[in-house]
Amino acid sequence: MRREGLELPVAEPGPASPLPILRDNGVRADTSAADPAMAASIAYGQPFSLLPYGMQDDYGRDRRVRRVDSVVLENEWLTATFLPGFGGRLWSLVYRPTGREVLFRNPILQPANLALRGAWFSVGVEWNLGATGHWPLTCAPLHTARVGDGLRMWEYERMRRLVVQLDVRLPPGSPVLLVHVRLHNPHTTDVPVYWWSNIAVPETPGLRVIAPADHAYHFDYAETLHHVPFPDWKGTDRSYTTRASAVADFFFDIAERPGIAALDETGSGLVHTSTRRLSGRKLFHWGSSRGGQRWQEWLNGPDARYLEVQAELARTTWSWTEAYGLVHADPDVVHGPWDQARKAVDKAVAVLLPETTLEARHRWLARTSRRAPSDIRYAASEDVL
Repeated sequence: MRREGLELPVAEPGPASPLPILRDNGVRADTSAADPAMAASIAYGQPFSLLPYGMQDDYGRDRRVRRVDSVVLENEWLTATFLPGFGGRLWSLVYRPTGREVLFRNPILQPANLALRGAWFSVGVEWNLGATGHWPLTCAPLHTARVGDGLRMWEYERMRRLVVQLDVRLPPGSPVLLVHVRLHNPHTTDVPVYWWSNIAVPETPGLRVIAPADHAYHFDYAETLHHVPFPDWKGTDRSYTTRASAVADFFFDIAERPGIAALDETGSGLVHTSTRRLSGRKLFHWGSSRGGQRWQEWLNGPDARYLEVQAELARTTWSWTEAYGLVHADPDVVHGPWDQARKAVDKAVAVLLPETTLEARHRWLARTSRRAPSDIRYAASEDVL
C-alpha cells in the first residue's frame, strides 16, 4: 500500500449545510409485482429523514485541477486506486499485463444532485450503506489506515448508527481484488441494513452485461416494478444497454453463484463475484434518449459513457467478501444465445476464482478484520451539521 495523488479537474462538493433535511425519504414505488418477501424488505425500515446529516449542495460546475489524495494497492496483476476523501471510492482498477482499465474512470470529478444529501459523482466503485440511494458519506472522508499489507477504511454511519468497515487486500499472485465488508451494530436494538456496491464500467458499443438469471424486476422510474424475462423483453435484448432508449433498473433473480460481468466485443471485461451473503445483483443504465445522453454529459463531460452493475443485500446480513477482476471468455459464445453466454461466464469465473478459494479468503479476511490498524490517515469524522 502506498500513498499517491491524482491531478484531476474537481468541482468541490462544498461543506454540509447547517439547515436540517426535513423531507420524507420514503420509497415511492408500486411493489405489487414483487413477491411478498421482497415487498416487505423494500418497505422495511425506510428512514423518515436523513438527520443528523445536512445537505451537500454548495457546489457548482467550475472545476479546478488539484491534487486528490489517493491510496494504491498493487500486485503483478492489478493496480487498485482508492479515494479515501471521497467515500473511499475505488477510482481505478488496472489490469497490469495490458494496462487496461477495468472500471469507468471519469476524467473529471463533477458533483450532481443524485445522492441522498445531494452531491454525487460517477466513477469506479461506490460503497452504499443506510437507505435506498447513494449514501450520506459518498462525498465525505472515511478513516483510512494500513493493516498488514492491506488497506482498511471505516466510519460510523450516523443515520443508521452502524460501523462500516472495509478491509481491502491484493495478495501476491491474486488475479482479483478482495474487499471484505463488515457491518457492526454497537447497540442493543435491531437496525435495518441496506447495502449496495455500485460499480461503474465503460458503456461501449457491443458491451453485454451477463448475470446468472433468466428473469429480473424492472423499474422504469415511473414508480412501477415489473417482473420480466431477461434478457429478451419487448423485442429487445436488454443485456446490451445501448439498445435501450430509456433509463432503467433490472434487479436480477439470481439462480446460481452470485456474480455479474460486463464484457466487450472481445469477450473480456469486469467481473464481480462474492460470498453468497451478498446475493443480489442489479443493472442500471441511462438509456440512449436525449435525457440519458444529457445526464452522461453532465456527469462525465463529452464522449464518456458508463453503466452500473451492482451488488446488493437481498436481506439482512453482517459480513461478506467481494472480488473484482478481469475475465475473458470466447467472444462468439459471450455474444451468442443467453444460456451459452451465462455458462461461459460461470466457467471463466470458476477458473479465475473458484468459490472454495473465495470462501477461504473470506475466512482469512474475517480474522484479519479484527487486527488493529496502523498509519491512520484520517483520524476525525466529518462534521455533519
